Parts: sequence; C-alpha cells; structure tokens
Amino acid sequence: MGRQWGPAMRIAEQAGCVVSASRAGQPEAGSWSCSGVILSRSQGLVLCHGGIFTPFLRAGSGALTAAEVAFLPGDSCDDDLRLHVQWSPTAASPAGGAERGRAERGRPGLCTPQCAGLEPGPPARHRGRPLQPPYPAELLLLLSCPAFRAHFARLFGREPAEQWRFASAAPDDEVSEDEEEDQLRALGWFALLRVKHDSEEAADERGTAVAVAPLGAVPKGAPLLACGSPFGSFCPDIFLNTLSRGVLSNAAGPLLLTDARCLPGTEGGGVFAVRPAGALVALVAAPLCWKAREWVGLTLLCAAAPLLRAAGAALGRLCPGTLAALLPPEVGAPWGLPLRDPGPPWAAAAVLVECGTVWGSGVVMAPRLVVTCRHVAPREMARVLVRPTTPKSAKIWGHVVFATQETSPYDIAVVSLEEELEGVHMPVPTEHFHEGIVASNTRDNNTGATYPHLNFSIPITVLQPALQRYSQTGDVGGLRDLDHAAEPVRVVWRLQRPLVEAPRSKL
Repeated sequence: MGRQWGPAMRIAEQAGCVVSASRAGQPEAGSWSCSGVILSRSQGLVLCHGGIFTPFLRAGSGALTAAEVAFLPGDSCDDDLRLHVQWSPTAASPAGGAERGRAERGRPGLCTPQCAGLEPGPPARHRGRPLQPPYPAELLLLLSCPAFRAHFARLFGREPAEQWRFASAAPDDEVSEDEEEDQLRALGWFALLRVKHDSEEAADERGTAVAVAPLGAVPKGAPLLACGSPFGSFCPDIFLNTLSRGVLSNAAGPLLLTDARCLPGTEGGGVFAVRPAGALVALVAAPLCWKAREWVGLTLLCAAAPLLRAAGAALGRLCPGTLAALLPPEVGAPWGLPLRDPGPPWAAAAVLVECGTVWGSGVVMAPRLVVTCRHVAPREMARVLVRPTTPKSAKIWGHVVFATQETSPYDIAVVSLEEELEGVHMPVPTEHFHEGIVASNTRDNNTGATYPHLNFSIPITVLQPALQRYSQTGDVGGLRDLDHAAEPVRVVWRLQRPLVEAPRSKL
C-alpha cells in the first residue's frame, strides 16, 4: 500500500478484533458476530457495533428507538448472553507465555473445521504468531451518538420513495421484516465491552491505547484505512483485521462517508487516519448502502470522538469512578491538521442537480453553465434546481437547453442557470489527457447486476468544442452532433467486442 500507509496499517491491525455473541449452552447455534476496536489492551476495553445485541435485549429492539434514550446499561440484555473477543497478538507479546498456555488447555480457535470444509482435527499451524483463542468479555453498556442519529434521520429518513436501505443483506435476499427493522434500529448503536483476562494475561498485552482524532480534525478527501473482519467470526485465519483504504468522502457532523470498501461483518470496525498515523477517526456503522435496489459504493461511519464522549458520560452516570477515566482521550491537534479544510478549489465545481424527484451530480463549466447527465435531466426546457457546494444552503434555478437522445452513448445534458454561481473556481478543461464526466455505472441487462466501480466516462475533449460554441453563441448545433456518435464509440458503450472483419453474406 505504499510507505505512507505502513505505520497506520500496523496500528490498525493491532487495534482490530472480532466480537461474538451467543447464548449459554448453544455457542454455535444462534451466534452473532461483528468487528470491534480495542481501545486499550491492558485494560481490556473494546468498542464494537450494537447490532449483534438486538436478539438479547430484554425489552426488544424497540428500546433502541425510545425517546431520549442515548445508552442502555449492560443488564439490559438477557442473563444467558455470552460474549467472546478475539484479537491478534501484539508485536510486544511473546510467542508463547499466557496465550500458549491457554491454547494448550485445549481451547480451540474460532476457525472451525466447518470453515475450511475439513474433518475435525487439530487446527493448522498459523504462520508467524498464532491466533489467540477468544477471551470472554462482559457488556458494560450499549450507547449511541445522538447527533449521528439526528443527522441520519434528517438525511435518509425524509422520503420513503428514495428507497434507501442500510443492511448487510442484498435487497433480493430473504430477510424477515423483523430482522430488517432490528438492523435499522441498531444503526448508530455501539457497545462497550470489557475483556475478562487474568493479571498474567493482562501483563502480556502491552499494546498502547488507541489515539482518537477530534471531530473535524481530518479534512474531507484525506486518506483513511478501514480495518474490520468480513463475515465476523467466520474464518479469522483469513478474514481477521482485513484492511481497505479510501478517503473521507463527506461529512455531516459525526455522520461520515468513505469509499473504503467494507463487507458484512465489518460493522464496528475502526477507520483510521493515515496522518496522523493510526488515529481512530470513526467506526463502521453500515458497510453496505442500497438505493433503489442498487448498491451504493459508500460506507456509513460514526465519528469516534463524540461516541467516546457519550460513553464517558454514560459510565459516569452508571458507575462513577475509574471506568470513564480509562477511555482514551481525544488527542489535541498537535499534528497541524486544520479543523476545517476547504479542499482543492476545483472541488467546488461539483454541484447537486435536482430535476423533479431525480437527482445527480453536475460540473460547473461557466458561471451560468452546468453539465450533467441525460438520465438526471432528460427533457429539454425542464426546470432544474442546482445546489452548489458552498454555501450549502444556496440554490439556483435553471433549465435544460440540451439533452442527448436515449440512443446516444453520450449521456449528457446541459443546464443554463438563471443566476451566476459566485465564488466557484471554474475547472480548466484538459487538452490532451482524456479526463471526463462519469455518465453511468456498468449494468448487465441479462442478469440485472450492476457494477458500481466500472464506470463509463465521457472525455471532456469530446464535449469542449461544443460547449465552447454554445457558451459563446448560444448555438446548440455542436451539441446535437453528440446524437450521432461513431460506431466504435457505440461498441464500447455496449461493452461489445468490435468485429475484426465484416461478416460474409450467407447468400
């Protein structure tokens, strides 16, 4: 991943763990698992996702949505709840010692024979330091970040027609309404655990406590590293502390978005900054987002700093004393990171375009000219609303002056604004490198599958002459030529192989 990622990778792997919940007497049948973050190994404090606890709540998952409820004590769950935490050994931990003694006492690891599809037998020897058997743990409290829940309700809970889903299962998977409702209620809830290990084992765990980045200290666009265990406790030999990198895509208070790819089971996993190396920025709240039955390649995060502040306040009320003092504090900003970063000036050229109930992105090409996609604004003369990045409350009306035909591979619409966009840095079109405008994802019409990370883009060099002509003269004739694309372009658009030679006639 490159030299800059090395320190963050090491810290993230040492802070990652997997948490399993089951009922006493039936550890395999009816077990739930997710990822977690080790706040302090020596103190045994772990923060994980709260979704795995909904089957154990005495009052049901409805307790998570009760008014004015920001936390629940550990005894809110059934008495037969059993928790286990597994983490990898620290670099400072000896290869033998307490962990070897525990393994020799016959406690198996989590990677069961069912995982590998083999007959029961001794576990395979792990290369390097062996995985430790899971530790038992106790639930201290369930907690949420009220600001996260408020932002989530404001952004995603307004119109059911948007068809947003935040669940581990795909829209077509068979999931009961109760299970889906439980997942939605638990979104934004996390759990604070304490691992039960004896003094000898605690002495062997000499990893440092995690550093927490203040809310807003990591700017938009900054690189991030997500660490989680896909599929939870399934096959930790392969999946424990899997890494994925991305950037901080956007933020609304403590609700953060990243394009780092996360899979089911990584809920509760930590997301760390690259600079300062390994600072905990957030926890994964929902690894998969669906809109209108299509996967959105963004992961929903809850900022760690306000979550830990809420944990400290809850512990202070439940058990005044030393527990709250053991939580890692927010580190001040000695790294020179600004609390607010305007980002690159060209980023302000990206705007939100709304046409009726349809919305999408657009690019400002001139103070009164925006280019978007035809499928966002398909009808000429249609009125559209354009919202610039800054200020976010601003909005300007415009109308579509040109939209390509549906049969054209150039999925383009041009919007003329009624007012000028002020303070927006106009992008300078490239003359050689074919950077362009993302028009669509790739969709297999035979199977209905969509591939969000394979995009069809239109080079700006194709659009620039026609846009310049319209901007100077108001003539859309050059734009009309986009409806008559050459056959090679149509072949690429259809993802077909070009014919090497014309087929011979069979007559």
